[in-house]
Amino acid sequence: MTRSAHSQVVQRQFGEQASAYLSSAVHAQGSEFALLQAEVAGHAEARVLDLGCGAGHVSFHVAPAVAEVVAYDLSQQMLDVVDAAAADKGLGNIRTVKGAAERLPFEDGEFDFVFSRYSAHHWSDLGLALREVRRVLKPGGVAAFIDVMSPGSPLLDTHLQTVEVLRDTSHVRDYSAAEWLHQVSDAGLFTRSHTRQRLRLEFTSWVERMRTPETMRVAIRELQQAMGAEVRDYFEVAPDGSFSTDVLVLWAER
Repeated sequence: MTRSAHSQVVQRQFGEQASAYLSSAVHAQGSEFALLQAEVAGHAEARVLDLGCGAGHVSFHVAPAVAEVVAYDLSQQMLDVVDAAAADKGLGNIRTVKGAAERLPFEDGEFDFVFSRYSAHHWSDLGLALREVRRVLKPGGVAAFIDVMSPGSPLLDTHLQTVEVLRDTSHVRDYSAAEWLHQVSDAGLFTRSHTRQRLRLEFTSWVERMRTPETMRVAIRELQQAMGAEVRDYFEVAPDGSFSTDVLVLWAER
């Protein structure tokens, strides 16, 4: 699939249910928001890029502490949701811009911070996007990447990628910690730290949010039940299909 074709899939998948992501507990809640807020505290003149902003939750959490947040996403419908919610919250320093992570329409060194949460697994070229992040960061600037993480084991990785793409055809890849560290280094960024969190996904809301077709939902459930105990135990698969997955929180600097 070409990059432009993949972009169309992403826009179609997320545009139709943009408002669902604003109210999604998975996207609206998380301990990482406090980490992002602590990072920007005391930087009142800073400019922040919320890369792959979705419904804008990162933007809403950090905007009160900085001069400007640019909420950037491939889906115009998502950006419309961000615009409306920012107005409701009285956050006049949030600006929305449409585009792909691999082609950032910004000047070199425009941003003090680049934050990206639950977006990178949709990017068609992680390495290219990370090089763009480095380019638009100021020297000494900080980036944070938060995303579902592959366990690394071939068996567990195959299961995770399969259920992800059955649920959402715009999925590209959940990367392992080793893959992230390699790509970040290759992009010219320095990894400051990386930690693992655990995320519980309730099956019904997980598939409803993406409007996953019934045939795909059935396929996911059948796959979960057909896998061995090693897979079911690692992902903590429940009888209703709910499961847990790893999340990477990676901090990098230019």
